Amino acid sequence: MAYFNDDGTEYNPDLYPVPSLCTICKKKDEPKEEKLCNMTRMDQLGEEEFKCFAYEKKQY
Repeated sequence: MAYFNDDGTEYNPDLYPVPSLCTICKKKDEPKEEKLCNMTRMDQLGEEEFKCFAYEKKQY
């Protein structure tokens, strides 16, 4: 799925590293959460600290 910045530049989430917080999130592999997760990541590209208010720790 392609996403576009406000200036029309395409953003491909597969080309950017996934924040470590995402790798242990319970929602990581839920298809209905994919769009929101990718948009959250895109919005914070280049930020020093990644914050996600939808994060839920995966139970092992």
